Amino acid sequence: MTERTELVEHGQLFIGGEFTDPLGTEVIEVISPHTEQVIGRVPHASEGDVDRAVVAARRAFDEGPWPRMGLDERIAVITRIKDAFAVRHEEFARLISAQNGTPYSSSVMVQALAAMMVWDSAITVARDFPYEERRDGVLGPLLVRREPVGVVAAVVPWNVPQFTAAAKLAPALLAGCTAVLKVSPETPLDAYVLAEIAEEAGLPPGVLSILPADREVSEYLVGHRDVDKVSFTGSVAAGRRVMEVASRNLTRVTLELGGKSAAIILPDADLEAAVAGIVPFAWMINGQACVAQTRILVPNSRYDEMAEAFAAAAGALRVGDPLDPTTELGPLVAQRQQQRSLDYIKLGQEEGAKILTGGNRPAAQERGWYVEPTLFGSVDNSMRIAREEIFGPVICLIPYEDEAEAVRIADDSPYGLSGSVWTADTERGIDVARRVRTGTYSVNTFSLDMLGPFGGYKNSGLGREFGPEGYGEFFEHKMIHLPAGYREA
Repeated sequence: MTERTELVEHGQLFIGGEFTDPLGTEVIEVISPHTEQVIGRVPHASEGDVDRAVVAARRAFDEGPWPRMGLDERIAVITRIKDAFAVRHEEFARLISAQNGTPYSSSVMVQALAAMMVWDSAITVARDFPYEERRDGVLGPLLVRREPVGVVAAVVPWNVPQFTAAAKLAPALLAGCTAVLKVSPETPLDAYVLAEIAEEAGLPPGVLSILPADREVSEYLVGHRDVDKVSFTGSVAAGRRVMEVASRNLTRVTLELGGKSAAIILPDADLEAAVAGIVPFAWMINGQACVAQTRILVPNSRYDEMAEAFAAAAGALRVGDPLDPTTELGPLVAQRQQQRSLDYIKLGQEEGAKILTGGNRPAAQERGWYVEPTLFGSVDNSMRIAREEIFGPVICLIPYEDEAEAVRIADDSPYGLSGSVWTADTERGIDVARRVRTGTYSVNTFSLDMLGPFGGYKNSGLGREFGPEGYGEFFEHKMIHLPAGYREA
């Protein structure tokens, strides 16, 4: 028997570091994707609440202690947040699984402990970052400083809410910025646990606000004149809109957007290892992951063998209640996402692709927004199912003739976020990795290391998260010219 989540209700918003009554009366109801029943209620933040949060953040940045603290003092606070994540990681995992359908079996790591690792890795990066350096200029010595950018609007999606929040808040706060976090209406409940942790960690007043709201309020936040930096994760369409709205104030933006990543299996690959390595990351978070390996490229010479192996592995995935620890694939976050996947499955058949497994709602699930793990074979890369981000458990198997064609197919996409290659020859795999135009790549594995830069080429976004490259996104650069002949005392 699985543990059910009781109705969770919150009546206040976390603004400027304290829980306070909202200005409006609108409420967000959180619906379980498994039972289709209400499992939570929280206030829907209004534009007036955004104003209160931004004013608090502006004051905390311009006048408060946080940007003026020593780095070690900020690290001490962020370390307390990271440690609290470790203590409450099962609570985070359970809440997120209940809201977005991620199987609890993977949610502990993907949704909770991975977020904790982001906080921890950001601390490591912050300790070694070059905040100030001296250079020899053409006309004399220079002092180059990196100073916190200011008030950050962090807008995160529902698929990995704490992971993406940490990717923005950890570097922003360590840099000395203040932040307003806008969370998705599908997954606001875990944000209250984060607010409690932040309050207990001792962030000064105004440094952090957390607001659950819809797209319209997000747009108001992004376009706020007192916001200095927007860090956004979401769809390409929403990213374009964020960029358009932010441009009115010339607000700096980082955009982590969609993907249609390709896993290339070379003819010499160990098929058993490739299947074991790819399947969990093709159908991860029920297919609702921007880095998911949604195109699997297989050589014509081994197509039948590989198609059979991947179809068997996908068909064996256990579908069911996300809070059941044996579940491997849960429901999609909302009915609209379920219908979107079913529509693409129909489209794929109309385009001439062949369903190797799945393709329907699971017969065993009488309710809930489920779609069977679906694998299409005989896919041509020009088909819409191969080019558009479905964000559901629908994967394409695409044949290729030789390595050059595999790289061409991988690159023939409007996206460039992730990818992998599988081969018996690691050096050959590294060569393929160098040739594919995508922001992150793995050889004989799939991983996302928080000490390296993460982000995309093409429509997959602008800027980077993680590592010193991602940390640097939250700084302005200042050049100070020094007198000729100046030497530091």
